[in-house]
Amino acid sequence: MSDVIQTEKSFTIESIPEPENIEDVIFSLMVNPNLSSINYFNDFGEINVSPDSIGDSESDESGLFEIDGNGSKIAMSTHAFHHHLQNDPQKATEILISRAARKMICSGATPTAISAFLYHINFGDPKGQFIASGAKKGLENAASKFDLKITDKKIRFDHFSQHGPVPATIIVSMMGIVNDGENITTHSFKNKGNNIFLIGRTTDDINSSEYLEFYHEISDSPLPEFDINEEIKIQGAISRLNELKLIESASPVGKGGLFFTLLRAAIPNELGFDITTAAETRIDSFLFGEAMGRILVEVNTENEDEFVDALTEMKVPFFTLGHITKGEIRIDDQSMGYIDKMTVGV
Repeated sequence: MSDVIQTEKSFTIESIPEPENIEDVIFSLMVNPNLSSINYFNDFGEINVSPDSIGDSESDESGLFEIDGNGSKIAMSTHAFHHHLQNDPQKATEILISRAARKMICSGATPTAISAFLYHINFGDPKGQFIASGAKKGLENAASKFDLKITDKKIRFDHFSQHGPVPATIIVSMMGIVNDGENITTHSFKNKGNNIFLIGRTTDDINSSEYLEFYHEISDSPLPEFDINEEIKIQGAISRLNELKLIESASPVGKGGLFFTLLRAAIPNELGFDITTAAETRIDSFLFGEAMGRILVEVNTENEDEFVDALTEMKVPFFTLGHITKGEIRIDDQSMGYIDKMTVGV
């Protein structure tokens, strides 16, 4: 384990050259199974999953369920994590729970309860005990920060005395309550011309990203940048913006980074986007980094001033990305083609 930690500490973003051709990176990542349509939008039906169906799900990965005839709804989602659980189980668990809560907040639901399950650990071994103890601390801290109810047993274990190369994995299931059915927000872009903002800080961080692991084939890097207190602040801002009805859509920046979050938002309604990257941030980390605490939102032009005023008052950082197009994808004034091109060969 110490060898892995030493490798992670020795990794720096400066060791990775900035790509000269972003389009090449995009289409290389399009074949990554973790970013493909079958992983995000599989309805387990008999019909084969088609690239044309990527992004068709309005609820993304969180399921919404009506529980009575009065329109009361609950949201449920399941998330798994194995990155660095053996090295920093507390932080890894807090990241996982923050991701789950961020996704639920974006949909307009309030995270309420959580359960967790640890797979592939031997808790008779000191390493297994280290993982279990750290994961428990992470679960308790995140549950306290996000005001989540958890079971008395905290974490259930799946004991493996000899699990070979299978990494330890933690799985969490989260339940949320939709207090106002009119405040349900989906991830898909709604209208051409609407503005696109990134809520949260931009940072030079490609740690543990699909870009780093799949494109550069580097699997040993630290966990992505994460501050649980900043996460709570950002998620609180989204809840407030939703209450004020100032956002048309919201998506947590997740797998594949900002670019693939934009793509998943654009495809359902066959829209595109024209964005400008941050000059002070590397373009690969800006587009493909997976640092925590960032949310992509769509804002009607009529609500832009009120939106900016609200975030300024809450002292929440944000970045003006650009606007939604009829179908073309442009990055820093360079055309990447049209949205239908992005579904070919996925």
